[in-house]
Amino acid sequence: MLHSIRVRRSQGWQFIPDVRAASPKGFRGLPHVAEAPCREGCSACRDLCPTSAIALDPFRLDLGLCVFCGECADVCPDKKLSFSNDFKMASTSRETLVRRDGDRALTPLLLASATFKKLFGPLAPAAPGLRRRLQRLRARAERQRQRQLRHGPLGHRLVASPRHAGRPRPLRTDHRQHGRGLRLAWDGMPAPKLVIAAGSCAISGAPYQDAYAVDRSFLGEFTPQLYIPGCPPHPLTFVNGLLDLLGVGR
Repeated sequence: MLHSIRVRRSQGWQFIPDVRAASPKGFRGLPHVAEAPCREGCSACRDLCPTSAIALDPFRLDLGLCVFCGECADVCPDKKLSFSNDFKMASTSRETLVRRDGDRALTPLLLASATFKKLFGPLAPAAPGLRRRLQRLRARAERQRQRQLRHGPLGHRLVASPRHAGRPRPLRTDHRQHGRGLRLAWDGMPAPKLVIAAGSCAISGAPYQDAYAVDRSFLGEFTPQLYIPGCPPHPLTFVNGLLDLLGVGR
């Protein structure tokens, strides 16, 4: 008993009081691109990028391809690139995931879904209400002694059957053997439903984009309504992106 108390005290509070205003330390998040042009003839960042996420003339950094390794920022002689700890990177538009010259404070575009906002918007809690929900989440997690992020109190949860789901969430590169199962799960889901591409592998294929086994026909037929960059995405990126898409707290 005493050992459990000492462990619990050393771990501190394992919850986030406000998922909107959190500031994760040490997190490599939204990259900032300086407005100054690159040094003439320099292509160090592009040559080093493992997923070809960087293009030059003009400078472009695709967050849908980026695996956030940070090597480009380290190798740049002019410090044109830097990674902040901003986790708000989710977007409803694939095009706004591309960072260009001068995109220092500009965040990707994320528009609430009119269909889901109509369902969830009237139930959206204010900041104090959301905080109370998170406090109840902390109490439940402590009782069960589980160190994981639980999504139920935020209005979404994982279910065992596609018939009880509202959105598939591809988390990795689509392989040929997954295509039929993904399509069956989509067909079995009731409307309204949407597709969420979470992680660079799901958004673009990332390092596996040219592999022979990759089959992205499902995402070509059904365009994702939410793109969540990261490798893997930070839980705060996912939670805030989904809350914004549903129109909760906006």
